[in-house]
Amino acid sequence: MSKKFMIFVIDDSNGTANPGEMSAIDAFNDKLKANGQWIFAWGLHGPEAAMVIDNRGGADISSEGSLFNGEENFSGFWLIETTDKETAQKLAFEASKACNRKVEFRPLHG
Repeated sequence: MSKKFMIFVIDDSNGTANPGEMSAIDAFNDKLKANGQWIFAWGLHGPEAAMVIDNRGGADISSEGSLFNGEENFSGFWLIETTDKETAQKLAFEASKACNRKVEFRPLHG
């Protein structure tokens, strides 16, 4: 049974990958696709483009900006699937090397 995982790219700015990093990311994506481990991946706009929305109980509250304030933020992500956590963790290490950034690795429920 396959398991799904998120790999979040951590950066202090967004959209700053240089051509060498983009080439390495493309090669990593191609490897994931060839091995049937790719689900989806994309870059994110910076936290200044975020909005926090809370409509619990019909509150209809929204605020501009990210929920979390700090120097680092999520600048992109991969959604992958593998047969086990160990393989996914190895892919997270490869992702970090490919994008030349720290990553955060999390399993999905289910």
